[in-house]
Amino acid sequence: MSVNILFSYFVLGITLAAPIGPVNSARLDKGLKNGFWHAWIVGLGAMIADAIFMMMVYVGLVKFLDIPIVQTFLWLFGGFVLLYSGIEGMFAAKKLTIDYRSSPDSMLKCFMVGFIMSITSPLSILFWLGIYGSVLAKTAVTYGTSSLLVYTSMIFIGLTCWDIFVASLTTVFRRFLNDASIKAISIISGLSLVGFGVYFGYQGITALLG
Repeated sequence: MSVNILFSYFVLGITLAAPIGPVNSARLDKGLKNGFWHAWIVGLGAMIADAIFMMMVYVGLVKFLDIPIVQTFLWLFGGFVLLYSGIEGMFAAKKLTIDYRSSPDSMLKCFMVGFIMSITSPLSILFWLGIYGSVLAKTAVTYGTSSLLVYTSMIFIGLTCWDIFVASLTTVFRRFLNDASIKAISIISGLSLVGFGVYFGYQGITALLG
């Protein structure tokens, strides 16, 4: 088992988690409002969705996602989830105060935000099935199938490290923020989610009409 390959899979995990997208926007938003554990639990929900995508690659369900009607549904539903979350976040931002942050969102709600955003995101699906599927196939051909589970575990270690890093970052920043800055960041985060939602919805409508 190559240490270099293990490290490359670890880096791959961080690379997959790092790009700014709906999940990272939600993670930052929940972390700045509520603290470390709420940011971390958003990432955990997303990682559970990632695990499901990985299992789909393993058991050969990738072709199911190639069906046009399934792709259209995912675009539209993912767009709806992001639009709803973004608009709700912006309206809630107006009421945010330090007292409000002392009564944080429930852990279950934060978990479901991360899970639903990731599991319904066509970009996430295509990213995982495309990159992970191709890397998995190449590794199997080059190094055999005996160590695939270990290599895949390194991806999850990378994902976990990124989740902890972002959650810690929001905790540090939160100490230096006042109500006005929390509201501003929450609105920006909401706008980001709405932007992704509009893009997803546009893709879904285009696919539906096409």
